[in-house]
Amino acid sequence: MQIAMIQDEIIPLEKLAPVHLDRGTFFGDGVYEVLRSYNGKIFALEEHLQRFANSLSAIEMNNVDIGQIRSKVRTAFEKAGIPNAQIYFHITRGSAPRNHNWDDNLKPNFFLTITELPDDKKVKAEGLIVSTHPDWRWKRCDIKSLNLLANILARRDAANKGCAEAILVDEKSFITEGAGSAFFAIIDKALRTSPLTSNILPSITRKFVIKAAENISLKITEKSVTTQEAIGADELFIAVTTKDIVPVVKFNSKLIGDGKPGKYTKLLMEEFRKFTR
Repeated sequence: MQIAMIQDEIIPLEKLAPVHLDRGTFFGDGVYEVLRSYNGKIFALEEHLQRFANSLSAIEMNNVDIGQIRSKVRTAFEKAGIPNAQIYFHITRGSAPRNHNWDDNLKPNFFLTITELPDDKKVKAEGLIVSTHPDWRWKRCDIKSLNLLANILARRDAANKGCAEAILVDEKSFITEGAGSAFFAIIDKALRTSPLTSNILPSITRKFVIKAAENISLKITEKSVTTQEAIGADELFIAVTTKDIVPVVKFNSKLIGDGKPGKYTKLLMEEFRKFTR
């Protein structure tokens, strides 16, 4: 008899609920998005949906209607009634007995949560402490997949060091990005960030940071930053959907500048706020 065990219960395999056969659980076979709202309005919904569609296409999931996803997100957001919310959703390829290959007729599984975002004024005013970690992720980080084990191990290492974010570093000592954020430096009065390649997530927040930099006439250089350059930078900050721009004041135990959020970071934060009003 083919069986399954859930915790301590043994049941016949044919009676197993589909949720336990999700390819997302077996293989991380799915993609996700995280977006947020400001004061009751979803920010950059279309940009997030386009990135989601790109991720779906990259993993050959061509049976998902983005229009339906848009409707689900809007309906759930209105139902939740949370002005400043984090909206998370993912789609997996579907449920089936464990097999590396898949049946094209599988029905995708959709999951969504809406939660309230905590107040981030204190961290924005004081800045973050970050530490570096080797970039152990797979080579297609431009796909926003559910395969995040390397990210969470890096984040755990940072937390154990009393840091709020792990900054990922490749084998050539170049910073790629944060474990859950885009990474920026201000060096010689210019904004530096890694160019978008297959090992960099095309961050929506990054896109708006660059637009903010253009608006304040700040020079932009899409060139990777080394760990040594980061330590000697005038300013550092990260950008993440749930908090937008957050200053970094200490990098690998080294103070950045005077240990306070820098002038250009503050200007960019103010400019970014204009997009969210």
